[in-house]
Amino acid sequence: MAPEGSEGGCCYRERPLEGVLSKYVGCYVDDIQKRALRGVSFFDYKKMTVFRCQDNCAERGYLYAGLEFGAECYCGHKVQGANVTESECNMECKGERSSACGGANRLSIYRLELNGSAIFKGCFLKPDNVSLALPVTAVLQNISTIGPTIEAQKWTEVKITTQLIYEEDLRRIEDCLACLVLVFPLDNRCMDRRFLPSRSKLLQALASFPGAGNTWARHLIELATGFYSGSYYFDGSLYNKGFKGERDHWRSGRTICIKTHESGKKEIEAFDSGILMIRNPYKALMAEFNRKYGGHIGFASQAHWKGKEWPEFVKNYAPWWASHTLDWLRYGRHVHVVHFEDLKRDLFSQLKAMVLFLGPVVSEDRLLCVEGQKDGNFKRSGLRKLEYDPYTPEMCADINKLIRTVDVALRAKNMSGVPMEYMPR
Repeated sequence: MAPEGSEGGCCYRERPLEGVLSKYVGCYVDDIQKRALRGVSFFDYKKMTVFRCQDNCAERGYLYAGLEFGAECYCGHKVQGANVTESECNMECKGERSSACGGANRLSIYRLELNGSAIFKGCFLKPDNVSLALPVTAVLQNISTIGPTIEAQKWTEVKITTQLIYEEDLRRIEDCLACLVLVFPLDNRCMDRRFLPSRSKLLQALASFPGAGNTWARHLIELATGFYSGSYYFDGSLYNKGFKGERDHWRSGRTICIKTHESGKKEIEAFDSGILMIRNPYKALMAEFNRKYGGHIGFASQAHWKGKEWPEFVKNYAPWWASHTLDWLRYGRHVHVVHFEDLKRDLFSQLKAMVLFLGPVVSEDRLLCVEGQKDGNFKRSGLRKLEYDPYTPEMCADINKLIRTVDVALRAKNMSGVPMEYMPR
């Protein structure tokens, strides 16, 4: 029997994970003389995946991404082709055998969320004098945040002088017609990135326990400095998402810092200095468990949480959370500690201190730009949060002891201890 959704084709389309910023639209006819999607396009006859196509189209601000012939990606703001049966999109992606990538003159099309190219700011009561409150306007046709047939105004003035209508107060989409939708354009001041102009003799680590926000911190550092970060490892999915330093050897000297989860004297002393990211272990453990079983922005299944995997994971990983920090405090030559929670709470000043530690001249324009692009594509959606606390009293007792141990070690180095929200639980 063919898997659900295969309709007898050569492959089946996996149901999209919650949190992925796209929605499958359907299979459409494409014509080389009159393309269904008429924006940019690119081909990869060895490694094309659904995500890679979506990511490239979203980065350029397009509303739709379509895959054809297993290896071709097309972007566009409007679908201009006929919808056909799913069985006609029957070719596997060259780099992702479990997913369909269209067919011969057939596109598998996804609608993308405008994440990064536009920011939905909410529904506002229209002021009496629009030109005074928000003087710069432009009409957007078929804006996605309202609906497929409604025109809206695009207001580029940041100052808001009118009343916000909260989503829960809106009973019908028509209620938005009398309101203002604010959509701000992409800030490009921090989007350019490159390798260091000359090879650095200093190896600077970006160290963390897994699940403590290392990938997010890399994203912030790259935007703030304009330089690629490297990695002690190689993750092809991160390379495809724009971390071009991922392929460099970690000792290449071409990257601003090097991601590492390593601990131990020998591994730590290989670096000249390092930023040490620390996160609440209760959150870090859950984040790493989700990554382990669901990918960088996916989720572990309920079966994993309720099965033997979760308690075994906590038993093995919780002590590592503490030993990782203790090792870096003991063996690190020059360590700058950043708490994940502090970085979220006070992004501008915390990131500025991180950039100063790494050495480049701080550009406040870039830092302000980062605040508008801070999430990137590395934030899990809250749509699949657990409805219960997965930690047993025994787990909490063990983790709380570890938190106290780390707190004492930080204070012994004349640093501030762990943030208050870490404990007690």
